[in-house]
Amino acid sequence: MRSIAPQFLFLSLALQLSCAPAAAPVAIGNKPVSVNGVRTNEAREKATVELAEMSWAGFEGGVTKLKDLRGRAVILDFWATNCPPCVEEIPHLLQLKSKYGDELVIVGLHVGDEEDRSKVPAFVDKLRITYPLAYPDTALTDFIFQTNSGIPQTAVFDRGGVMIRKIVGFNSEIRTELDLAVERAIKSDMAN
Repeated sequence: MRSIAPQFLFLSLALQLSCAPAAAPVAIGNKPVSVNGVRTNEAREKATVELAEMSWAGFEGGVTKLKDLRGRAVILDFWATNCPPCVEEIPHLLQLKSKYGDELVIVGLHVGDEEDRSKVPAFVDKLRITYPLAYPDTALTDFIFQTNSGIPQTAVFDRGGVMIRKIVGFNSEIRTELDLAVERAIKSDMAN
């Protein structure tokens, strides 16, 4: 009698792979991606530091605060090289930058570990990333990841520096959400 264990293992693996959602967020911590089955993709209203004062250190040096970009729509994209949905999202971010030019600032904020950090140069070359890359400060990281530790996380800010949308993950539905949020941010005025 032949063992059915290898066949069962193959079938089980095939079902798991075929039922996995496309480009689900990749967890970078131990916080839940959902609470009671409901996606938690919105940051809380309160931050430990005023949002405008939150900052990031550029790969090439220098520190930038969100308030430094007032007057332009901003996307802060939190990513790592080992994140399939991040890889899927980056070409779309490049398309948005091409479409909106100087009206839109995109900053890629690397949140991978030390091992992942060493892979960044090759990753940048492979995906032809042209927007600035940086490391977020602790207050910004804590604020963005307080309700969800999945990546990519993409925060869209209007011209007045108000976060109008935070999105977790990337797929065709999320692409549409992102496009609408960026369009809204571009059309905003600084009085918000």
